[in-house]
Amino acid sequence: MTHPATDRWWEGAVIYQVYPRSFADANGDGIGDLAGIAGRLDHLRGTDASLDVDAVWLSPIFPSPLADFGYDISDYTDVAPEFGTLDDFDALVDACHARGLRLLLDLVPCHTSTEHPWFVESRASRDNAKRDWYIWADRSAAGGPPSNWNSVFGGSAWEWDAATSQYYLHSFYREQPDLNWRNPAVAEAMAEAMRFWFRRGVDGFRVDAIFAAIKDDRLRDNPGERRPSPVPGLATHDGQDPLWSMNRPEVHAVIRHLRRVAGEFPGRVLVGEAYVPVEDLAGYLGRGADDEFHLAFDFELLLSPWRYQDLMLAVERSEALHPPGVWPTYAFSNHDQSRQASRWGPERARAAAFLLLTLRGVAVLYAGEEIGMVDADPAVLPSPSFDRAGRDGFRTPMQWDRTPMGGFTTGTPWLPLVDPETRSVAEQAGDPDSLLSLYRRLIAARRAWPVLERGTHRSVFGVAPEVLVWIRELGGERALVLLNTGDAPRRCGLQAVPGPRGRVVVATSARDGEVALDGLMLEPLEGIVLRLTP
Repeated sequence: MTHPATDRWWEGAVIYQVYPRSFADANGDGIGDLAGIAGRLDHLRGTDASLDVDAVWLSPIFPSPLADFGYDISDYTDVAPEFGTLDDFDALVDACHARGLRLLLDLVPCHTSTEHPWFVESRASRDNAKRDWYIWADRSAAGGPPSNWNSVFGGSAWEWDAATSQYYLHSFYREQPDLNWRNPAVAEAMAEAMRFWFRRGVDGFRVDAIFAAIKDDRLRDNPGERRPSPVPGLATHDGQDPLWSMNRPEVHAVIRHLRRVAGEFPGRVLVGEAYVPVEDLAGYLGRGADDEFHLAFDFELLLSPWRYQDLMLAVERSEALHPPGVWPTYAFSNHDQSRQASRWGPERARAAAFLLLTLRGVAVLYAGEEIGMVDADPAVLPSPSFDRAGRDGFRTPMQWDRTPMGGFTTGTPWLPLVDPETRSVAEQAGDPDSLLSLYRRLIAARRAWPVLERGTHRSVFGVAPEVLVWIRELGGERALVLLNTGDAPRRCGLQAVPGPRGRVVVATSARDGEVALDGLMLEPLEGIVLRLTP
């Protein structure tokens, strides 16, 4: 079944990220798979008990030797055997589309696995036809690597190849050689990989680490110290400023190439991933709504401490610096970052859900976030870890019920579950006061009231200490959104807001009905959306 293409369906959308190894295991081998995902789609969309998200995004499902757990791809146009087959994938696409659910895949365009046939050929000899598909260079004049570039995961980004007496570049692990995007053959090969999946019905791609696609063609040394950043931690590479090795101006030509390919298939979306400040991110979204990425993750909120000033600044920077006609894209957890219930504290999980789903923008949920899953204690994780960068704790299996295996598998899970006896879908599904029920109400409110889904954003300041306030507006209707980010009750001064009363649309608390704005008292961490009436 082909999903009907609707242009710009992603505006105001809610996207649900699935880490396939950890979502649902249909065959009992302890590893999540495509059939397992298909069997759990009712959680996402299609029934009265669904979250009712717009799209599901799958982290890599392609064949891989797992040096970086799927992000080292050895074949761009197949499914890894542990996840199933292309027939299983086609069945999943059909099952998604039958529910009105879009399906996004990861695109990893900057590097392959060392086991990819392209690289096997490239390293076979210096005169191989695919030698220039990757970045090779001679020793420096000093006898070492061609430049001082560091990899994201630490150490030199250059690996010596004794067989051909040159170095190859790897911005991440040494098993992930960088593709040479200055070679038109690479660009066309990646375009064909995209077309392969688009023809199978895929609705878009999340594009991995795109800021690493192009390097300085002179391989100039990076500065030894990182430039000051408005968002600490966004652009560090083993303490080095990646001036010449990342976020190069030429990357925009790469993105435009990807966008042209997506444009061959109506209604498809590209979501960029670049860990850069939002003023740099704006460039990845091009010169308007029809240039470069459709969407790109703004990670400043994810990386902010839970403090009013930091949260407010991240929201204001996002609103001020995104180009006109472009939607911010927010996520508070993902497969690379600590879960928000651990990072900000489980007591703030309801407030975080409210913030994510009431801001103007595209909201991306990470599987398990809706039930408050937390990171695994490192003491219970395998040693050595599956992921060398220490991210196993963010990738533990989804907890569907209270049984020891959490309904994830009938076998032994590839990673241990954390606490299915206290956090699970089954436990929370029938509880109207649960976190899962709050997520459902918040998403339902977006669906029912276009103001929350597609309305403009205007912040209101000075209402009360630690209280975030903004107005969403569309077609003459207005929503007043208030969130107490602090641990103390706060009385709000709303004299600047028109109208004496508002009606509760959705709240983190049991608050309901009409509310007088004059002297409104917010409980700690309480969030309320009010429909303003003249």
